[in-house]
Amino acid sequence: MTYELSREHEEFRRSVREFAQAEIAPHAAHWDRDHHFPVDVVQQMGKLGLFGLTSPEEFGGAGEDGDFTSLCVAIEEIGRVDQSMGITLEAAVGLGINPILTYGTDEQKQTWLPDLVAGEKLAGFGLTEPGAGSDAGATRTKADLENGEWVVNGAKQFITNSGSDITSVVTVTARTGVSTSSTTGQDQAEISTILVPAGTDGFVVEPAYDKLGWHASDTHPLTFQDCRVPEANLLGERGRGYAQFLATLDDGRVAIAALAVGCIQACLDLSVEYALDRQTFGVPIGRKQGVAFQVADLEVMLAASRLLTYKAAAMKDGGAPVKDFKQAASIAKLYATESAVTATRIATQVFGGYGFMEEYAVARLYRDAKVLEIGEGTSEVQRMLIARGLGLPVE
Repeated sequence: MTYELSREHEEFRRSVREFAQAEIAPHAAHWDRDHHFPVDVVQQMGKLGLFGLTSPEEFGGAGEDGDFTSLCVAIEEIGRVDQSMGITLEAAVGLGINPILTYGTDEQKQTWLPDLVAGEKLAGFGLTEPGAGSDAGATRTKADLENGEWVVNGAKQFITNSGSDITSVVTVTARTGVSTSSTTGQDQAEISTILVPAGTDGFVVEPAYDKLGWHASDTHPLTFQDCRVPEANLLGERGRGYAQFLATLDDGRVAIAALAVGCIQACLDLSVEYALDRQTFGVPIGRKQGVAFQVADLEVMLAASRLLTYKAAAMKDGGAPVKDFKQAASIAKLYATESAVTATRIATQVFGGYGFMEEYAVARLYRDAKVLEIGEGTSEVQRMLIARGLGLPVE
């Protein structure tokens, strides 16, 4: 197996980069300042085919011409100019489309996927709760089956793409009963996933968060108050929700790593340009080892992060054993995201006082990067999963 991108992937990268430079980069600072979610640009991304890279042709996707690696390339290039739009794409495909495509019935797929794949609509993934983030098994949202309908009650938080003008549905994890563990014999919560259409009575989208970063990303807390949806809105098998979202997050971790690679690439590009242009004591600051060596470290972090990310993507596309892919996904996510946070610190230092000013992109990257270590599995969770993959009985 090779992890080198193909000629087709590199050509695709160029086309996405041209789009990002023309349609996103000139406006990113403005969107960030105004906390504006640019629906029109999201839909332009849809016309470019970015939301359909992993979907079959019957739903308007790329079919055999698309793959998970292409999605990672697109996320990297969009994230290189704007992390908010990068996470919008990542969440729309990995958390919005992917669960429906993987676990949905034919009717559910026909109902939701065409608009999602076209980028005309967005879907959210309601997993995290006020008391259940990394400990997803502690989900408290409940869904009771009454007269052919699921009655959902509970709350979710930090949900991306959940309250935009084009959000059509949110996949929600909920306790649907109690089951007995086949290994311990003890009772445990039965967790299932349910599709809740936007606008359903009792589905309340709370005001958007005032976040440290990702200002142009649509993120809301959600509440469900006797929210009723048809029994047919169950996604996949009843009681399999926990396994479903764990598998969903494996893919998402690689995609988040790709977003981090885009962040590191931006930090490197900006730092090299500034180190060549900025003059002190009559010479460019890039002549000073204190600056040049830090920029060299950025190149090393970028190369390693990119290799780990596209190795994991290639394993996904190549059908690698699930256990091996899970390990590779956690390694890529951990290293790339922590490197991205370090990269933004270095880039801000290279820019000096200017790096502290919001008119410079490095300030926005500095704010945006931190959540990469948290979303879709914290760094601590990744270390735990990697240790378990080595056979250690870590808790």
